[in-house]
Amino acid sequence: MSRIRSRSTGPERAVRLLLRELGDPSTARPKGLPVEPDIVLPRLRIAVQVHGCFWHRHAIRDRRCPITYTPKSGRKGRAFWLRKFRENVARDERTARKLRRLGWRVITVWECQLGHPDAVSARLARALRARGQHDEACAGARRAALHRRYDDC
Repeated sequence: MSRIRSRSTGPERAVRLLLRELGDPSTARPKGLPVEPDIVLPRLRIAVQVHGCFWHRHAIRDRRCPITYTPKSGRKGRAFWLRKFRENVARDERTARKLRRLGWRVITVWECQLGHPDAVSARLARALRARGQHDEACAGARRAALHRRYDDC
C-alpha cells in the first residue's frame, strides 16, 4: 500500500484535463479548507472528489462497477480490508458533508466513469454552467441592492 499514490493520480489528471478542455482551470489541494478535496474550482465553489472504485467502494454504492472487489485473503486478512474500506467510505461522507456546510458543491467522479470521458465532461459542464448561473444571479442581486441603497439618497 505504500506505493499507492494519494496525489496527482491518473484519474485526477484525467479530470483536470477535462476541466481544462471546458475552459475552467482548477486548483489542486488548496489551502484554507478544513478538508482537502482532490480538485477545487474556487471561483465557483465546486469541489471535485475523484475516487478510485477499489479504495472508495463504488460497488457498494453502484452494483454495476466492474473494478471493485474485496480481497479474499492475504497477509492482512479479510477483516482488515472490510474495516479499511468502511473507514474510507465514512471519511468520504464526512468530507462531503463538511464541504457542503461551507457552501461548496461536491461532485464525485468515479474511476470507472473515466472510461466514458464524454459523459464525465458533459456532467462537469452542466455543473459549471449551473454554478456559474447561480453566481451571476447572486451578483445581479447584489448589484440591485447596491443601486437601491444609492437611489434612496
